[in-house]
Amino acid sequence: MPDRAMRINASPDERCMSHALALARKGIALAAPNPRVGAVLVDASGEVLGEGFHTYDGIKHAEVLALEQAGAAARGATLYINLEPCSHQGRTGPCAEAVIAAGVRKVVCAMRDPNPLVSGAGLEKLRAAEIEVAEGVLGAEARKLNEGFAKRIRTNLPLVTLKAAMTLDGKIAPPPTDSNDGGPTQPTWITSEIARAHVQELRHGADAILIGVGTVVSDNPLLTDRTGLPRRRPLLRVVLDSQLRLPLDSRLVKTAQQDVLVFCSFAEEKKRAALEERGIQVEQVPLAKGEPGGMLSVAGGRPNLRAVVQRLGARDLNNLIIEGGAAVNWAALASGIVDKVFFYYAPKILGGGIPFALGAGFQNMDDAAYLRGLELHRLGEDFAVEGYLRDPYRD
Repeated sequence: MPDRAMRINASPDERCMSHALALARKGIALAAPNPRVGAVLVDASGEVLGEGFHTYDGIKHAEVLALEQAGAAARGATLYINLEPCSHQGRTGPCAEAVIAAGVRKVVCAMRDPNPLVSGAGLEKLRAAEIEVAEGVLGAEARKLNEGFAKRIRTNLPLVTLKAAMTLDGKIAPPPTDSNDGGPTQPTWITSEIARAHVQELRHGADAILIGVGTVVSDNPLLTDRTGLPRRRPLLRVVLDSQLRLPLDSRLVKTAQQDVLVFCSFAEEKKRAALEERGIQVEQVPLAKGEPGGMLSVAGGRPNLRAVVQRLGARDLNNLIIEGGAAVNWAALASGIVDKVFFYYAPKILGGGIPFALGAGFQNMDDAAYLRGLELHRLGEDFAVEGYLRDPYRD
């Protein structure tokens, strides 16, 4: 979670880049599959001449919007932008050329574009035109903001975040009760309203959310983005359901508007037709097999998660959140698809109950999933741990 407060001792460059990043965040859920970009043009005294942020439907890039707003005043100005101006022809012309044509004197850029079609070429074009270029101002914040785009544009796969809420002793739910009649149970919240509100922020920044059919049967969730903030595309609700057990009376099915996608391995035609008639998308993928190293996963009867993630990447989805149960959590880790985790902890100790991950487990401590770049977030009485299993800009 980036520090969005203006730094008391921030330099003028940092203050202007903070402004650009704040604009870029307005593109969350509106810019995908493109990156989130904000731009600010200022004069020698620091007065804002123009600004803009990119939305996919708006087509124009952030720097072009800022240049248009500034008009002739852009000549001799400084442009602050959180992502390198593009140098290639896409839906729009190269933004680097627009910056040159406007007579901008200096460009301050937080980070280079991870798109292999750009990757420094835009900045080189600016330097060749004798425009002063500075790189790296608030680079860490800029990288986090567009890590999903970076992962997909480099690998054709979405950034996969494994999210869970648990007690201090790693339990995601109490033990099942004998009184359960097999129907959905009432939700038992582990974390506070503050933490649950933050989960909605994560969902708002995601393109898709994935669970197993067992969670649908037991909890009957909606899996919606409840922030109330605008989205260009609905949050895609994805279910792993090898034999199409998804209940037709579940809330997912009842609310489906081509925003529910089921991955199965055995597509019985009558079940498939019944779901598709109700607006559910159904795709068949291979069945998961034993995991590398001879470890058999509890996902042995589950759709292959690597194939699932590849299919989602082909849909130009930048960010996927997994909110599975214990079996899906282990299957995701064992299959190697997880890029980062966001674990919410409540100050509670349950003792018994359902563990975060249920499966064979890694056989040696050296094989355990190892998190890097850890950040701790305080959320009322709860806290969250954010960390990476791989670098979305390199691995």
